[in-house]
Amino acid sequence: MPQQIQEGFMVFVADGAGGIGSVREVRPAQSEVVLYIENGGDFVVPLADIKDVHSGKVVLELERLDPALRAAIDHAHDAEDPNYDESGTGLDESGTGLDDLAL
Repeated sequence: MPQQIQEGFMVFVADGAGGIGSVREVRPAQSEVVLYIENGGDFVVPLADIKDVHSGKVVLELERLDPALRAAIDHAHDAEDPNYDESGTGLDESGTGLDDLAL
């Protein structure tokens, strides 16, 4: 791995995919890390299950992961508001930001 894993790094299942959690703890003596998965809690993951580390990101080797962790990943974004505007502009689909206003 080109970069050493550090607490706080974001966790992904693939480059370019959305983040699913973060590194909570690094345990080099046990060759493992503790990952917090959004909406799922903490999971201990062997370093062998990590595909890549770069730019403050940890990319998991999805096929190697424990089934319970894969299930948590599948539900990482379930609690998110589907109407949330990720652009930060506050604009709705029409571009006005007025869809939710009672006029």
